Amino acid sequence: MANTSKNDEQMKIPTHVGIIMDGNGRWAKSRGLPRLAGHKAGTENLRRVIRACVEFGIQYLTIYAFSTENWGRPKDEVEGLLRILAEVIEKELPELNEQGVQLHHIGRLEDLPENLRQKVNKAIEITKNNQRLVLNVAFNYGGRDEIVCAIKQMMRDGVTPEQVTPDLISSYMFTAGMPDPDLIIRTSGEMRTSNFLIWQASYAEWYVTPTFWPDFDKEELRKALVAFAQRDRRFGKLSEQDATGSKPVNAC
Repeated sequence: MANTSKNDEQMKIPTHVGIIMDGNGRWAKSRGLPRLAGHKAGTENLRRVIRACVEFGIQYLTIYAFSTENWGRPKDEVEGLLRILAEVIEKELPELNEQGVQLHHIGRLEDLPENLRQKVNKAIEITKNNQRLVLNVAFNYGGRDEIVCAIKQMMRDGVTPEQVTPDLISSYMFTAGMPDPDLIIRTSGEMRTSNFLIWQASYAEWYVTPTFWPDFDKEELRKALVAFAQRDRRFGKLSEQDATGSKPVNAC
């Protein structure tokens, strides 16, 4: 495992990074390969990026692996993606556990095949005490669907309108108990959010690169972190305002 440089150690590192891993299909097409070959290459690359996140000291990583809308893709591609996820869990779990990675799933796990659900739950159980990096795998996930799920559960719990606050809503999200993402990275150059963490990422910094996901390596991640370190995060305030200053209260 390569060591980070002194400059890396001094760089302001985001606590939570989200990645929209885009461009697998175009990466494959540019090489005359089937789309599924691109997804496999993207999966291989994920191992390298997770290692880099651990080296840089990122504490939370959320990856967008499969959206609620991806079920509309060709059947053979969907089945291939499900198969790849199962293979990745079996193949990568020992190393992830050894690296201190704690696995979480965000999204609708109940819609996945039973054998895949068992594999995911087993991986979550095995790694639950790891502390070095929390890895959220957004599989069968959609930001709007997440908010709908949260509202339904709040209604079941008898939450009244007067009780609803941003913090309460956050506690019903799939990422409850975790910090919101500081940085969202999107590969392949597309300029859209694609229904990813739309509640949590309201004040995240965005970094878009034309690099396809299979080619997004440690150096590309470093570039994103350098760009993040140069941002002035104001959270709706002026740059000279203290982060501990008073917040306006809006009546609904």
